[in-house]
Amino acid sequence: MHLHAIIIGKEAKKPLEYVQTIHAVAGKGLEGDRYFYGKGTFNKPQLSQSVREISILPYESLHICNKRLDTKLNFLDLRRNLIIKDLDYEVLKNKEFTIGTATFRIVRTCPPCRYLSRLLREDIMEGLKYIGGFRATIVKSGVISVGDGLVALV
Repeated sequence: MHLHAIIIGKEAKKPLEYVQTIHAVAGKGLEGDRYFYGKGTFNKPQLSQSVREISILPYESLHICNKRLDTKLNFLDLRRNLIIKDLDYEVLKNKEFTIGTATFRIVRTCPPCRYLSRLLREDIMEGLKYIGGFRATIVKSGVISVGDGLVALV
């Protein structure tokens, strides 16, 4: 398992961008991302912010989504922060894991939402059904970079 891409957006509803390296801050998110600053679409008082730090998408989900919908979407379109190649959830389940010098923990799934479907004018709820990825918290701050491996901690 390794980090294929890091994606952030500075503002809600605006296009996202790739970065090569970023500081992951415990309790906040990815420095420079809209959720880090509390400016994301889902930064609302009635929603739990503990699951807004990081979103993770398995690399393979994009291909499956495009096949289901007969589209040519890219990772930026799917609006997840970390794209992980060869993600094995069973290895990470209920464990902390490192990427670079930061430590993470998956806290729940990240199902697709109507907002993303409206934004893309595609049925993303169907395209990413059961493969929408995960939400994670940052347990220990650190720096992560594209190409870093994921290591499950005992």
